[in-house]
Amino acid sequence: MQDRVLPLSGIHNFRDYGGYQARGGKLRAGRLWRSGHHFGATVEDLDAVHTLGIAKVIDLRGDSERAEYPCLRHEEFAGQVVFHPGETANERGGSAHGEAAEGIRTVDEARLSMVKLYARLPFRPVLVGTFRLYLQTLAEDAGPSLLHCFAGKDRTGVGAAVVHRLMGVHADDVMADYLLTNTAGNSEARIAAAAVSVRASFGPEMDDDALRMIMSVQPEFLESAFAEMEREHGTFEAYAEAVLGADAALVRRLEERLVV
Repeated sequence: MQDRVLPLSGIHNFRDYGGYQARGGKLRAGRLWRSGHHFGATVEDLDAVHTLGIAKVIDLRGDSERAEYPCLRHEEFAGQVVFHPGETANERGGSAHGEAAEGIRTVDEARLSMVKLYARLPFRPVLVGTFRLYLQTLAEDAGPSLLHCFAGKDRTGVGAAVVHRLMGVHADDVMADYLLTNTAGNSEARIAAAAVSVRASFGPEMDDDALRMIMSVQPEFLESAFAEMEREHGTFEAYAEAVLGADAALVRRLEERLVV
């Protein structure tokens, strides 16, 4: 699993989420990338990313995050950045994990808050708008793409898992890719970087174990998102079609572009 991780110093959780066995073949490797934001990217990081030939960047962050943490791009970057305007975490702006951290002190409170957060993510109007653009973008023959949010773990984790599910990736691989966040690259640096903003907002009341829970991913988080999709629509496929516009025709185009 670590072979799919691109080791960078200023961009966290950068990795290929293609290459898995899918329905009728394998997801293309080198076409589907995911990460955290690029606000702290080094020159070397930008050079490494540039070699991937990324044509489309799907930014799952909200307007406030883009304003506060503008992503750095290589000077020769000629791709398109895709997003739906508005706030994808909450109406006040900020990251998804920041929303979950509000008022949290203990690790048990943190776990429950993250489970509740994931149950809401698949239905956030602005996030849904960007997810729809994401699927439409992948259905185009536009070359490699990059999906990212702030930490590259929650909104990005759900988005990547949605594509995996639509393409028929085995549930074990869907979960393994999601959980790779916990060990991808320098996870301690990722946690430390995010802890600065979390601590600034919520102070010393949150204990260290709670902070680590907020900044990790756990199976029950992603399971909560898919369970809520099924509770509202009966099946994941029905949710994907009704909410994300992923009808049979779009799924076929995705398979044509992404599966070999």
